[in-house]
Amino acid sequence: MPSPLKLSALDADDLAVVSAAVQDSLVAVRDCVHFKDEKRFVLLLNRFCWEADPTVDVAHWRTHSALIFNEVTAVRHHDVPLGEPDRVLDLLSMTQENDHSVTLRFAAGRTIRLEIGRLACHLGDVGEPWATPWKPAHPVD
Repeated sequence: MPSPLKLSALDADDLAVVSAAVQDSLVAVRDCVHFKDEKRFVLLLNRFCWEADPTVDVAHWRTHSALIFNEVTAVRHHDVPLGEPDRVLDLLSMTQENDHSVTLRFAAGRTIRLEIGRLACHLGDVGEPWATPWKPAHPVD
């Protein structure tokens, strides 16, 4: 069973590490929340544990995680079905576009762009991981 992951990103290189850790996370639309008064954007993820040791009996794990961005001044959605709170999105990557924005890219061309005062991102696993027989796979072009 993998140990709980706790990571922070304060620059683009750090964010690339966090992005790798959350690749193929699943998140319901209702679990993507902008707390405007706190300047915080939170996603509650069902995260695939890419860091788990594949040599153990159970090679694949998932866990619940909280992904938090602080200093968020605005949130822009592209093709995110906000009227469908139960819709599950597949998070593919996160990139810092410039000093004042981060883009979260999801499957099917969906994106969430965060306007930020500065990059302050935190990822933390919560709860116990569980075994899964499925490993995410992506077609090779």
